[in-house]
Amino acid sequence: MKEGKGGLVKTVVAAALGECVHVAGVLSFLRLAEAAGWRTVFLGPATPPARVLQEARAQRADLVAVSYRLTPENGERLLAEFAETVDELHAQGVRFIFGGTPAVAERARSLGFFDAVFDGSEPVEAILGYLRGQPYAAPRAEDYPDTAIARIRWRAPYPILRHHFGLPSMEATLAGVAQIAEARVLDVISLGIDQDAQENHFHPERQDPRRSGAGGVPVRSREDYAALYAASRCGNYPLMRSYSGTDDLERLAEVHLETIHNAWCAVSLFWFNRMDGRGPWELEPSIAQHQRLMAWYARRGVPVESNEAHHWGLRDAPDVVFCAASYLAAYNARAMGVQDYIVPLMFNSPPSLGERMDLARMLAALDLIEPLAGESFRIWRQTRTGLLSYPQDLDAARAHLVASVYLQMALRPHIVHVVGYCEAQHAATAGEVIESCKLARRAIENALHGQPEMAADPAVAQRRAELVAETRLTLAAVRALAETGRERPAGFDPLTDPATLARAVTRGVLDAPHLRSNPYGRGQIMTNDDGRGAWVAVDPASGAPLTEAERLARLGIALT
Repeated sequence: MKEGKGGLVKTVVAAALGECVHVAGVLSFLRLAEAAGWRTVFLGPATPPARVLQEARAQRADLVAVSYRLTPENGERLLAEFAETVDELHAQGVRFIFGGTPAVAERARSLGFFDAVFDGSEPVEAILGYLRGQPYAAPRAEDYPDTAIARIRWRAPYPILRHHFGLPSMEATLAGVAQIAEARVLDVISLGIDQDAQENHFHPERQDPRRSGAGGVPVRSREDYAALYAASRCGNYPLMRSYSGTDDLERLAEVHLETIHNAWCAVSLFWFNRMDGRGPWELEPSIAQHQRLMAWYARRGVPVESNEAHHWGLRDAPDVVFCAASYLAAYNARAMGVQDYIVPLMFNSPPSLGERMDLARMLAALDLIEPLAGESFRIWRQTRTGLLSYPQDLDAARAHLVASVYLQMALRPHIVHVVGYCEAQHAATAGEVIESCKLARRAIENALHGQPEMAADPAVAQRRAELVAETRLTLAAVRALAETGRERPAGFDPLTDPATLARAVTRGVLDAPHLRSNPYGRGQIMTNDDGRGAWVAVDPASGAPLTEAERLARLGIALT
């Protein structure tokens, strides 16, 4: 750490000036300063300028932070007096900053004395950045980490924020990307590209002009990607990433890495193929394609996220299938050489999940995955709100976003994937992305200031243990499906074998009600709330919950 006048740790002295007794903002700032490694000295409310000078000298302060939240006219006179009182320290290189209401902050700026002035509208990372030595008024690209893992570590204890963005035209998306970057509330812009961009980037003859912009921005060339990245080079210089596509995966990955410096790869294991109608590949070959894409990014040191489990959850699969899919995704990522794995944890899927049971499911998934971690396989937690869980009413949707993010914070995520509150109606505009991020940020800040230990709830703990035990049976069933009549290569592993994994779907070990009439999946499973809010397989005739052993036995899979 850079040496300050007071020793190895820099010191900030803070107070509410004059007759002002409002100290909540000062204390919030000091919490950030402590998180950034500063030693903090709080002088309390209603502090005379002379005492601030005295303590700043005694503490050998590197930074003095003062606040005033009363009448702007009184504040302007007081701040002028303060600046005159401490001018000697200012001349010696001690920095001074001010925080207050927008009206008082405007008067403080006009004095030209303070190194930075905060009016409460600033994102947390802007304040943290200032405390870590970044110029506040004119940030530069080099002031912000340019990789996902570095940004996570830089922003801790706050998670980085990610949000999808992609409008039906390039022009609107370019303008929106710049607007989002300038707002400095989002760390990662996830480009939502349209279906033709995902499947037919290298096949213009297969593109259909009538569906241009369907589902996202119609990116059609390297130059389009480069232009979108260039538009983001302002504000807090957010990272950028994109959908991985559904065909020509490695060729498209090369484009993404060269143009938008893809922050991380998001790839499924079982989906984005003919099974869900979003790609040209059959189920088994697509699994092999996805494994190769993981390995491609792994060789280049780029993090990988496998957005696998929540695709089962979105299709009403039981909790145990969600957990098994989550484990298989992480297991395959490690087997493909991935060093930094982002585990996605989508809450509210299906929307009728009870909150305690939802949290228990996520904790169970992590209990299964985290033992895979080691020096060469690091795990980063990413949470998000369920895409299908938002109500149509936008006021209710805003409340749902905040409540969901607050619950997610029980997992202490490294990344919060913010889902715009408007998604039940339409894809988010730049303004709605910014608003959604601000709502999420408030929930995060509240949680970090003393959220209760939700995982300690006995009902959560009980369901968590149940799911871990049941998921182990599901994984054993997948292993049991490995074909025995063929020669196996050295190092054969049924949990990474595309044929075995595909058989897990076709045999119904991994199943979901929405796969009914699907040529690849069974779709025979029935699921429902078990009365506690957990989502389980049920008997089609009686509606009674089935244990995982009972469900597997009905599939003709006997486990010894």
